[in-house]
Amino acid sequence: AGLTSGQRLVTIQQGPLYRVRGSHVTLWCKVSGYQGPAEQNFQWSIYLPSAPEREVQIVSTVDPSFPYAIYTQRVRGRGIYVERVQGDAVLLHITELQDRDAGEYECHTPNTDERYFGSYSAKTNLSVIADTLSASMAPQVLTRTEGDAVELTCEVSKSTIQHTHLSVGWYHLRGAGEHHAEEVLILSKDFVLKPGPSYMQRFLEGDVWLNKVGNTTYKLFLGGVKPSDHGELYCEAAEWIEDPDKTWKDISLKQTERTSLTVLSQGRDLSVDIAAAESSLSEGDTLQLNCMVEAQKSSSRHFQVIWLLNGMEVARVDPHGVLTWKEEYEERAKLGQLRALKPSNTIYTLTISEVGLRDSGTYHCSVSEMKTPGELHGIQTNLSSGIQVIVKPIGHRVRLSVSTSTPQVTAGDSLILHCEVQGATSAVSVQWWHLPPQRSGPGVLVATMEQDGSLRLGSTYQDGRTRGSLRLEKASSGTFTLVIPSTLDEDDGGKYRCEVTEWSRGQSWTEQGETTVTVSSMAGLSLHATLRSRIATVRYGQSFELVCQVSANYSLEEVPMSVQWLFQPNPPTSPYHELVQVFPSGTVAWVAAQSHFKEKAQLMKADTSFRLHIHGAVAADEGTYQCEVEIWRRNVLPLGQPAATTRSNAVGIKVVMPESKLQVSTQNSSVEVASSADAAIECRIVFAQNSSQLAVTWYLLPPLADGTPVQIVKANYSSVLEYGPEFSSPAQKSRFLSQRVSNNVFWLQILSVNLGDQGKYYCVVEEWLWLVDGWYKLGEGTSGRTTLELKLPGEQLQMEKTNDSLSAREGEEVTLPCLLQGARLPDTRLSATWFQMKESGLSSPLLILHHNGTILSPREGLAARLHLRRPTAGDLGLTLSRVERGDAGLYYCQVQEWQQQGEGKDWALQASARSGYTRLTTVPPESTVMSRICSSPSLLNFILCLPLVLILLLALAVFCWYYKYEK
Repeated sequence: AGLTSGQRLVTIQQGPLYRVRGSHVTLWCKVSGYQGPAEQNFQWSIYLPSAPEREVQIVSTVDPSFPYAIYTQRVRGRGIYVERVQGDAVLLHITELQDRDAGEYECHTPNTDERYFGSYSAKTNLSVIADTLSASMAPQVLTRTEGDAVELTCEVSKSTIQHTHLSVGWYHLRGAGEHHAEEVLILSKDFVLKPGPSYMQRFLEGDVWLNKVGNTTYKLFLGGVKPSDHGELYCEAAEWIEDPDKTWKDISLKQTERTSLTVLSQGRDLSVDIAAAESSLSEGDTLQLNCMVEAQKSSSRHFQVIWLLNGMEVARVDPHGVLTWKEEYEERAKLGQLRALKPSNTIYTLTISEVGLRDSGTYHCSVSEMKTPGELHGIQTNLSSGIQVIVKPIGHRVRLSVSTSTPQVTAGDSLILHCEVQGATSAVSVQWWHLPPQRSGPGVLVATMEQDGSLRLGSTYQDGRTRGSLRLEKASSGTFTLVIPSTLDEDDGGKYRCEVTEWSRGQSWTEQGETTVTVSSMAGLSLHATLRSRIATVRYGQSFELVCQVSANYSLEEVPMSVQWLFQPNPPTSPYHELVQVFPSGTVAWVAAQSHFKEKAQLMKADTSFRLHIHGAVAADEGTYQCEVEIWRRNVLPLGQPAATTRSNAVGIKVVMPESKLQVSTQNSSVEVASSADAAIECRIVFAQNSSQLAVTWYLLPPLADGTPVQIVKANYSSVLEYGPEFSSPAQKSRFLSQRVSNNVFWLQILSVNLGDQGKYYCVVEEWLWLVDGWYKLGEGTSGRTTLELKLPGEQLQMEKTNDSLSAREGEEVTLPCLLQGARLPDTRLSATWFQMKESGLSSPLLILHHNGTILSPREGLAARLHLRRPTAGDLGLTLSRVERGDAGLYYCQVQEWQQQGEGKDWALQASARSGYTRLTTVPPESTVMSRICSSPSLLNFILCLPLVLILLLALAVFCWYYKYEK
């Protein structure tokens, strides 16, 4: 909904879908509204119920390395594949559905459009349910004369929870070798009876019909059989479910065993007889049967002969004399134990050498006359009477051949052991025992297969997580194969013994054989990982790929492997930390702290190489990468400690950010302003990118500074102000303001300029750009110096400008001199400002005396300790009480003379002058042992102090003598 023409749309088979375990399943997916090539690519993934947020890749039409490990084998073996129906439509095939295939399937089409527009994937749910359908019909060998009636019964049942329908039908095979079955009568899923074309007329006449008895029983009636009914009949049941798209799908199909029907024609001259040279035999003897045909002019007629044992076909000879054995007799025929000959057109022989108990039973021969040798259907058929053959056991005749196709393996590899049984004439039981190397004793039971085929594992081998799921299988040739999917260590080597027991009429015979295997430990496994990248330096926004190649002195095919990607940023702030880990199952686990990688990283695996593809590199991606690989034993779940671990070499990736093109004017200038006036310092941008943001920081180089600039204020790219430590007081913040007056001009506004504001000002401009993951500083530029000078009146006051030094003890008071010299104009008033110069060279006002007599103390913490004393009209000295250590430094004052312009008019500045510098040095209070002793009034202390005083006087005299005469 809401899509427009030309917009990509991916659609998938509507769910939820229910399919039975073991069935062949297809899911369709198609794309429309795309641009690009007519042949689009498709990628199938699944989200399992156990981890609904994690994508597990299954198969792709374009990337052979797309499947995760749990699907690799099935995709390679065509157990899962994609069929392209047309260029933009495919079918996903799962040839044998498993329980673990349940989940949410996603069909994704990689983009071929000029831009992203529309939907690129679609999802559907598939549930795996048990196959509960059963169909059975007792096999029979029926011989009927033409016109007789036949009744066949088929039992069909199901117990599926979902709502499903059944269809039940009978089918007819005209000959034993016929593969195409014709429909007799079918009860459809819609409960409609549908006869096959060959039976339509007889159905309409009432000679063919079906009855349902109870819930599970279906009966087929053939009212009058015809020669064309000769052959085999079977019942087939199908279970159907309605999908969400309102179509019905057969989810299970079952066929019953077959019933053989022979129809004897009336009024024919064909007769058949059977005879045996000996019908009571012992095991190992030879049985010879003769089938004799009597018919007029037999030499010119065409016969087909079928040999039957207990109603089941053994072999047939067609009119040309071509012999065909049933599958279960082919192996014995190849060994020369079975022969069927046609000495003449009326004599047929069957010879079985080395008969066994299984050859006992009733033998028939069935003869059908064909109109021509190539005909498939006989014009008449006759069945001989039966002859009973008895084979008596004579003792043990079993022979064993024990071998292995894996004589030397490494821990984790499979063991495949074979036990070939020859000469057995009845069912046998088989036991496999393990005799570990360098151990004595009866051995450890591995597995037992009973006569009925049931399997029982030894206690040591019952946990499938240790060595995998063991299999003991019997081939038709009489070979019992034991497969141990994953060996643990060297102790799984040694001898394996096969014991075979044959049972017959209460007696048993046992034979045994052994084979030896060697299992090498994985302790000596040499595992290596090499990390490489095609490019080491990438531009911002460019993609890069890291390839982790794994190698070992051991085949890594089908070995469970996990890879952990590690990253150390540049510059290093900590040891390597984990980015992401890919487990053998294909599950991906990202570290939460590295979430910015997850959004743009693509993980891939192909055979023994792992790839990490990073899209859109940013500065945070710059650093050093490594991969760490772990492997486990082959063919088992990767649990516990890995068999081997290795870490690759480090590969550095450098991300080159966009270059700054910022240019700041470096021209020097000067600004002269009158005292208490406002000033503006300009910072001009010559060039900057339109997409960037600028931050400006203002600095001051005071006149007496040692070259170290003082930060005034910084306006960042968001125009947030941050004042330097020397300008962080409220008074300073109110006087120094940073302002952007145009796109390329910044001003530093200085209000009420005073003497302490003089110096050289400049700005540092930073260029910032917003990239994908945040703000990045591209570069910076520094402006030229602007010198701020105070414009003084033409008249200058006469002041004492001699630099001086004072020393004051902490806790005492000291007066800082500020003395005028010479005469003053009449009717004038004075204003004065005292400054303290800090180590940075920046002057800070201490106290301000206005011409109207008001006093202002900008330094609130000092106000209580500052006192202005004017013993004379020209003495403006400042007294600092309770001297502290932090009061040390340079002090000076600025005095201004003001005169009123007339009655009721403003006061104008007439003259100004600055004093010399006074350096104040603070002395700690007396606290020495000497001073404490000598200041005490007691007689004892006086006695102790007197020698010390004498010693000091003597030292002083020696020093003076040395200075006078040596110089």
